[in-house]
Amino acid sequence: MTRFDWQNPYPTMRTPVFARNIVSTSHPLAAQAGLRMMWQGGNAVDAAIAAAAVLTLVEPVSCGLGGDAFALVWAGGKLHGLNSSGVAPQAWNVDYFKQKYGETKGIANHPVRGWDAATVPGVVAGWEALHGKFGKLPFADLLAPAIEIAERGHVVANIVARKWAAAIPELHAMPGYAQTFMPRGRAPETGEKIVYPGHAKTLRRLAEKGARDFYEGETAERIAAFSRECGGSMTTSDLRNYKADWVEPIGKSYRGHTVHEIPPNGQGIAALIALGILEKFDVASLPVDGIESQHLQIEAMKLAFADVYRYVADPRSMEVTPEQMLDDAYLSSRAKLIDRTRATQFDFGMPQAGGTIYLSASDDSGMMVSFIQSNYMGFGSGIVVPDTGVSMQNRGFGFSMDPKSPNVVAGGKRPFHTIIPAFLTKEVDGVQQAVMSFGVMGGDMQPQGHLQTIVRMLDYGQQPQAACDAPRWKVNVDFSVAVEPTLDPGVTQALQARGHVLETIKDSYMDFGSGQFIWKLDESDPDRGYVAASDSRRDGLAAGF
Repeated sequence: MTRFDWQNPYPTMRTPVFARNIVSTSHPLAAQAGLRMMWQGGNAVDAAIAAAAVLTLVEPVSCGLGGDAFALVWAGGKLHGLNSSGVAPQAWNVDYFKQKYGETKGIANHPVRGWDAATVPGVVAGWEALHGKFGKLPFADLLAPAIEIAERGHVVANIVARKWAAAIPELHAMPGYAQTFMPRGRAPETGEKIVYPGHAKTLRRLAEKGARDFYEGETAERIAAFSRECGGSMTTSDLRNYKADWVEPIGKSYRGHTVHEIPPNGQGIAALIALGILEKFDVASLPVDGIESQHLQIEAMKLAFADVYRYVADPRSMEVTPEQMLDDAYLSSRAKLIDRTRATQFDFGMPQAGGTIYLSASDDSGMMVSFIQSNYMGFGSGIVVPDTGVSMQNRGFGFSMDPKSPNVVAGGKRPFHTIIPAFLTKEVDGVQQAVMSFGVMGGDMQPQGHLQTIVRMLDYGQQPQAACDAPRWKVNVDFSVAVEPTLDPGVTQALQARGHVLETIKDSYMDFGSGQFIWKLDESDPDRGYVAASDSRRDGLAAGF
């Protein structure tokens, strides 16, 4: 039975939600679409797909039909992993980018936006794979709420409107962008209605002809034709040959539980490495928001990123395995590098040889879904295929152009990926039981959000909404540390005194992520249901019945 401290010591607009069927998302209309599927007799997977489809409309800054996805599904007493991230067009290699964009110090240049930043979209294939394996309702039914919103329109939420406006200066001239996302010659304002006729046509086509139309039918032809028109390299063959992959999740024990992530090419292993390092310290004996606890977590995260940035890639290209990176003896050796009084600039170790939305849905049968989809950097590539609503991600920018890197670009290869769903289980009487589906959005903030919220719940007994609302920090690529302004000024000063290079960031939306959490209250009494949290850093909602 769960025993949390149900108080919340942090400023918040949200309270925990208790129900036997719950959907928690970053937008209320998406949560309601998921509940609608459950009311119609669908399960948590049906709810997740319906919510995900709606999110491509109501939060287009973060995700779209041309994005990627990952999922963890608890069903039948087992955790299932889905990797639906896209692969590079077959034409891509280092020479392709050198010839088109030149080079700097011998390394090919590659664009952040445009067709040459877009890999084959995986999100629709992900919906198809989830529905085929677990869905109960017809696929067309799951798209009905999104189709209705696309055709009738919806009113733009406050945080989405702000992020939308911020993207316009960079993206307004990208092919197809203004036609779909600037219907009045600008970004829509908060409270303004927007309709998506192109999205509606594509969603109706997918409902009538099936998800494979995106990869083999009219939608695929439109995507490939626009790529040719704009000088891109994505072809109908690239689309036709794509499929999502079912994968075995990876996990690491922490405080009597197991935290699960999708294996590389994603960065979820960073959270597991950091937790494996923290397991060597008595974190619970330290004040929850004090300098000692925060310093240890930051240093563990830095150690994790040092290895992840060096080794993680498409698993077919990695020099070491996830098992080697998570080896307990190796993590013990890494933990010994932490100076409890000073910040350290870590290098990668040598393991022993041998823009995003997240949602969660759980139902009264015990099925739990941890799902994430993304276009990457705010509207992704900026490319929108005309009259389709398909906004292409820019995950290709995640490749390395260094021929020596395991993450070097190559046709048919998946790039290093930031989006990661997570899951928590616990062994009870020799049997693994589901505990929580959860995730935190926001680039490289994601594993850091996993770490910080798990520590708060498992080491300190904070309830999910409090763990979600607590102030966060973020280790940057250069190992400097960004902090939310709500972090205790005394802790901020103490971190600086220990040598951490800090900056205070006021924009919590992108820099500190946004999480959704659904925790199973009692493994011995399923009828008690769940408690859910939704992050106040976005316009979200946890709703249930």
